[in-house]
Amino acid sequence: MSVLSAVDLARIQFAFTVSFHIVFPALSIGLASFIAVLEGLWLKTGRQVYLDLCRFWSRVFAVGFGMGVVSGVVMSYQFGTNWSAFSNFAGSITGPLLAYEVLTAFFLEAGFLGIMLFGWDKVSRRGHFAATVMVAVGTLISMFWILSSNSWMQTPTGYAIVDGRVVPTDWFAIVFNPSFPYRLAHMALSAFLCTSLLVAGTAGWHLLQGRRDAAIKTSFSMALGMLLVLAPLQAMVGDAHGINTLKHQPAKIAAIEGLWETEQGGTALNLFGIPDMQAEETKYAVSVPHLGSLILTHSWDGEIRGLKSFAPEDRPNSLVVFWSFRIMVGLGLLMIALGLASLLLRRGGRLYEARWFQRACVLMSPAGFVALLAGWVTTEAGRQPWVVYGLLRTAQAASPISRQQVGVSLLIFVVVYFLVFGTGVYYLLKLLRKGPSLVEHTPAGEREAIGAMATYSGRRPLSGADEAIDSTPSEESGHA
Repeated sequence: MSVLSAVDLARIQFAFTVSFHIVFPALSIGLASFIAVLEGLWLKTGRQVYLDLCRFWSRVFAVGFGMGVVSGVVMSYQFGTNWSAFSNFAGSITGPLLAYEVLTAFFLEAGFLGIMLFGWDKVSRRGHFAATVMVAVGTLISMFWILSSNSWMQTPTGYAIVDGRVVPTDWFAIVFNPSFPYRLAHMALSAFLCTSLLVAGTAGWHLLQGRRDAAIKTSFSMALGMLLVLAPLQAMVGDAHGINTLKHQPAKIAAIEGLWETEQGGTALNLFGIPDMQAEETKYAVSVPHLGSLILTHSWDGEIRGLKSFAPEDRPNSLVVFWSFRIMVGLGLLMIALGLASLLLRRGGRLYEARWFQRACVLMSPAGFVALLAGWVTTEAGRQPWVVYGLLRTAQAASPISRQQVGVSLLIFVVVYFLVFGTGVYYLLKLLRKGPSLVEHTPAGEREAIGAMATYSGRRPLSGADEAIDSTPSEESGHA
């Protein structure tokens, strides 16, 4: 049994921390836009239900945003501790891109977040709505710069190498590198899908518990409407992204497809199989002739290079990306099916009564996050053995630290993350289980308490989650 090296442990550590982190920004990006839409609808229609939903999902947003900020800080330190050679090589490009994210996005979010969470009775309605929109815009700008930096590492352009270091020569080419538009659209839609499924799953759970109030029905309907539109659109963007990846990272595509030989006259698609890196074959392959060419080149006889056309040291691990990609695509197809089922039930007037469908929504509520993680595994593991594709190998990017040092820090991260973020996720789930409270159905005394909490000026984003999450059975029965 081979012993993990310091580089292997550093990769595991970064993968572990970024996997925890990416879930929360995805939730924040989708929820911020959803909250802005809800508040805009409230201002336009005056319907109390939109305000109730806006305040409820703002509390969920506060929890997710707080955990996202904390988990994001940890990753930046790893560039110096575990990947100092990478920072020395490419820091003149990745450093400014990440700095632009802080200057243009994080400051914008931080500046208006307090107004969004605690300024309900301190600014005008339009002023509060403007703050909510600014927070939503800030999350999108943040995604823009992070994806630009990561995409440049996938498809580097606009640079020169001077004295063994990357030097920027064309910032427009750097920011808008060849894979960036596709990856930006893919990530944005992923974030919105994560939110749509979470909202639909939460509403579906409350429908199963017997709630039939306007807040639950409205959130259920809005989430499924977004899913119906976004899931097929994501498939189209994914198709374009695949064609772009075939052009710029052909080894990644070959690994994703478990393709070893360059097939002449048309490439088959492996629906199932177990890629074997040592034997250089995909065992137990179930293939469809020419389907690979049709999907990836949009032609019957398009040629796709096999992994054997690349040097063994330049091949990604096909077993990992083969299955991570299929998990992502499989969940995407289920999302499309769920959206179509919602359309049929809506037309039949049974959207809020079909319990089998509500159970399906609850089961699918984490699917967006699972697909998101599977997609990131595909794109990052598929880039190997490169950190900056074609320029800097992963083994060359690591810091000169020992296996013991990385191993101890990894163990600490695992323990702390599961304690801290496990508690945060537990709180988040309890908040979702409690669901939105309806002001018009709230007793006078509780209504005054809610008003008092709305005027509270907190010092932390998590202070925005001001509801007690532990309720008695009698309190919960009041929602039925």
